[in-house]
Amino acid sequence: MSRNVSVRSEPLKYAQKICVGPHVFHSDESIDLEGNDVGPNPDELLMTALGACANITARMYAERKRWPLLGVETTLKCERVHTDGSAPPGANNTVVDQIEMVISFAGDLSEEQQQRLFEIANRCPIHRMLVSHAQIRSELR
Repeated sequence: MSRNVSVRSEPLKYAQKICVGPHVFHSDESIDLEGNDVGPNPDELLMTALGACANITARMYAERKRWPLLGVETTLKCERVHTDGSAPPGANNTVVDQIEMVISFAGDLSEEQQQRLFEIANRCPIHRMLVSHAQIRSELR
């Protein structure tokens, strides 16, 4: 069950204090965007959630199957791309966010086991939330 998350602005321009249960960390924008870089930016936090969830989901599956998975490494990158993939300069095509995720597994795993773990990791809860266009209900207090 998820714990509540609290995010509060800090005195530094874009810095945010994030509290999740007993855990406290920070988010900010990079210096080139006039932040102070005291923590990952929001895009990076989203990617960490996806990478962590994919890794944990693969690990849980491997444990249930008693497969010799020793570790999982996921690297992620987010960029904004044109929907047709090759818009010429000045074109008015739709731009979307695209997350590239590369997953590798350590351990004495067969190709079939690695492929199955890859499929499972790509169905983790955060991945499903992102591709299903989660609904967000907001209210002002």
